Amino acid sequence: MLTHSYTDITLPELERIRMQPNTIVVDVRDEWEFDEFNIGGLNIPLPDIRQRKAELLPYDSIIVICTNGVRSRVAAKDLLRQPELQHKLIYHLHGGIIEAEDV
Repeated sequence: MLTHSYTDITLPELERIRMQPNTIVVDVRDEWEFDEFNIGGLNIPLPDIRQRKAELLPYDSIIVICTNGVRSRVAAKDLLRQPELQHKLIYHLHGGIIEAEDV
């Protein structure tokens, strides 16, 4: 059972939180999706999240995003299972970036 959980946030909250020091946005979509449209951040496709977790260690807050929120929710839960990341603040963009694409 997890003792730590992630926090669902909205796109406006993401824009505010990403400005805080030691915060990173991680886009867990495939590379081609990221290349097609993105809102910035580091692209780590969901299948690679565990093997690339060391890239997240310097940050205190991690915001995970994807198109509609499904893959990023999986990523958030997986990051919380990693002992070296359990003390981090993990945020999940509820509903994904699909609404940003429509702006």
